[in-house]
Amino acid sequence: MPFLIETFDKPDHAHVRAQERAAHLAFLEKHKTLLLACGPKLNDDGSSAGGGVYIVDLDTREEAERFIAEDPFSLAELFERVSIVHWRKAYVDGVCYL
Repeated sequence: MPFLIETFDKPDHAHVRAQERAAHLAFLEKHKTLLLACGPKLNDDGSSAGGGVYIVDLDTREEAERFIAEDPFSLAELFERVSIVHWRKAYVDGVCYL
């Protein structure tokens, strides 16, 4: 069953996000077969809301924990908090999976 991982950046760590962005994008490219969706959270004006959302196709919570722990953003200690929950794919790109 897929997992939804939501990350919350530490306050005043935008510089860490910017510094590690290229390594983070390379990590996502390397693991793109696991990604059902992912992206940063944004404020209404398009600026960073300080975190991101990943929906990953993994079998266990341990795999999800390992995945996010290996993200360069995690390794650079960008995140203040990470939330991991099971996610049920109901609709994706207009297709019903129920």
